[in-house]
Amino acid sequence: MHPALAAQALGASTEIATAALSGEDPEAVLRLVVRHAAELAEADLGLVMTRSDDGSLTVEAAHGSPGPTFTDPVGLVLSPRSSAARTARSGVAVVVEDVAADPRTAPYVPRELRTFGPFAAAPFGTTQRRLGALTVYRHRGARPFTEAAVEVLTAFAAQAGLVLVLAEGANARARLTLYQERERIARDLHDVLVQRLYAAGMQLDLLARRPSRKLARRDAQRLADAMDQLDASIADVRSVVRALRNPDPDEHATDLAESVRTEVAIAGELLGFPPVLEIDGDLADVPAALADHARAALRETLSNVVRHSGAHHVTVHIRRGDVLELVVADDGCGIPEGVSHRGLKHLEERARQAGGRSLVRSSPAGTTVTWTVPLG
Repeated sequence: MHPALAAQALGASTEIATAALSGEDPEAVLRLVVRHAAELAEADLGLVMTRSDDGSLTVEAAHGSPGPTFTDPVGLVLSPRSSAARTARSGVAVVVEDVAADPRTAPYVPRELRTFGPFAAAPFGTTQRRLGALTVYRHRGARPFTEAAVEVLTAFAAQAGLVLVLAEGANARARLTLYQERERIARDLHDVLVQRLYAAGMQLDLLARRPSRKLARRDAQRLADAMDQLDASIADVRSVVRALRNPDPDEHATDLAESVRTEVAIAGELLGFPPVLEIDGDLADVPAALADHARAALRETLSNVVRHSGAHHVTVHIRRGDVLELVVADDGCGIPEGVSHRGLKHLEERARQAGGRSLVRSSPAGTTVTWTVPLG
């Protein structure tokens, strides 16, 4: 290999390694790879292609001039039988003088690339991780690629592919560390802070309901406001927990069944006994927005049970059929007079937003909340 060309290839590999390992956008790194490949081979067009499961190749980045009628090759798909695809599978470079005429390459050359002549393809990646192929083209009539140029291209493609594989592993480890840290913070918020806020709310509620001491109206209102603020703080903390655990939620990614079990478990710790939980139907595909409404409705209802009911038995039944129905029943004292109805209004508002309804039946023998919304 010519010393100047070797030095150029080394400098290009170093630049790519720096960009890839510093967390540069993968598309930008691929553009850098293909630009250097085209410059090293003195090609009119360079393409970097990645393999699909079916063996086909897709152009991910390009450098050069494809031609007057075909200006953007990114997204072009090459057949699994194309010479570039064979190179990607076998790890063996290919070089021909005319890509559209040579019988080894001509049958599967895309129409958009038939204006080119000299062609070379080198495997891109490592022996263990064959990412795809690097291909270079010159316009028809130009001089063919030399063995030295193909040798440089092959070595460069191997080095660049190794760097990308290493960067992919480093980025995956960094993401894992980040997710683990987010989960730890979420767990601490959920298991410690939320329960402390709940406990503080219960203490304030007991103080407000103590029969031996009648609070002045102004003090009672301040106490009620403080409990409302605690409820709002609990809701805010849980929103943060959900965001930490699922920063990029998709429409059907919410696990409502697991959320229901978590809410019931927390209520059980605060009540001193486990509520009975029944889940009927598959909740896995409940849309995320509806699942959020249902989770918040359950949380609001159980919060009222914990703070006000004095119950010894609680059941939670969630059913998925044509509708999503949540029923929470307790054997407590019913809804006391003078208790803020803020939580009940929230239940009604959430049901109404989702096109459903919320019914509350309360007596000295207990309270039943039925929260129903349509699916679909």
